[in-house]
Amino acid sequence: MTPGRHTPDPREARTPAEFLARLQALKDRSGLTYRELSARAEARGDVLPRSTVANMLARATLPREELLTAFVRACGATPDELAEWRTVRTELAGRGAYGTADADPDADTDPAADTDPDADPPEATGPPPAWPGHEAGVAAAAAPQGGPGTRSVPPAATSSRIRRALVSTVAVAGLVLAGLSVVALLRDGGTGRAGRPSGTPAAVAPAVAPAVGDVRIRVTGTDFCLAERRGTRTGQVHQVPCAEPDFPRYSLATVGTGRWRIVSDHPDFGPGCSGIPSGGRIPDSAYEDSECGDPSRVEAFALEPYEPYGTSEGAVRGYRIVPVGSATPGTCVTVVGDREAAWAKLAQAPCTPDAAGQLFSFDRRD
Repeated sequence: MTPGRHTPDPREARTPAEFLARLQALKDRSGLTYRELSARAEARGDVLPRSTVANMLARATLPREELLTAFVRACGATPDELAEWRTVRTELAGRGAYGTADADPDADTDPAADTDPDADPPEATGPPPAWPGHEAGVAAAAAPQGGPGTRSVPPAATSSRIRRALVSTVAVAGLVLAGLSVVALLRDGGTGRAGRPSGTPAAVAPAVAPAVGDVRIRVTGTDFCLAERRGTRTGQVHQVPCAEPDFPRYSLATVGTGRWRIVSDHPDFGPGCSGIPSGGRIPDSAYEDSECGDPSRVEAFALEPYEPYGTSEGAVRGYRIVPVGSATPGTCVTVVGDREAAWAKLAQAPCTPDAAGQLFSFDRRD
């Protein structure tokens, strides 16, 4: 790791809490998961259990020097950078600075770091929507009726003209869209998406609602299911053909009203949970499997049904996986990159109106 503008500087820490915050930033900057940090430390001959790292970063007290050394080395720090971390730790310990960040009134605070992982994300507020033609109608109604040099316009006539203008606009837009559709049809040689004849519906299994128990999590509208890549330690979740064996096996458990935990059973690493690292503070954080109970991860989700506007009631196309308490609100677990390709990754991304790459089915597993 080379020094740079975004390299966390331990010399700026005045309290143990600030020191730990910079250690968390060091991990975030490395881009490594707990599994990868543990593996890198082991390759160097250091001992760095994943659970120990998670507990260290969740506390506000100074870590042991040997733990600090193993962690900073695993994050890729140079020998000089490691010396700086150890020096600052020794200085803080020598001053007896064992209090939390709240004990220092001048300490910088990070609101995202205090996010309750079980709290509902704040709802966005804003002005009421402005419907097309509304302002024009209000202006026409407020205009003076009569008077020198003016002609009184009845309100009914004004509304009629507005309706005629809107109808004309909609008709023109419809013609333009029809023309574009014809051009696309001719260009594709009379076939639709994925080479299917135009107008031929795809054979897609309906979405299955979440329920406690073993599930196979399928990306709706596709033949892809969620899984990890064999032989890796990252815990990164991908979409893979559902014909592939379960790896790992997933199940759903409730953790409160309307909140779920997605539990993984890995053949090599044992039980774990799907989640978003670093409390979701990084907007495009990976969706990954790791040990359950890590206080720095978001492990609770709302599984929200998606019913497009205009469809019949109860016509659920799929379910969004929404991180509960993420420091980046308004996000969904999303298939990123090429959504039609196997091994595309999943990550935290903004929820979109069309929910593209964000809908899942929780198929029962026999």
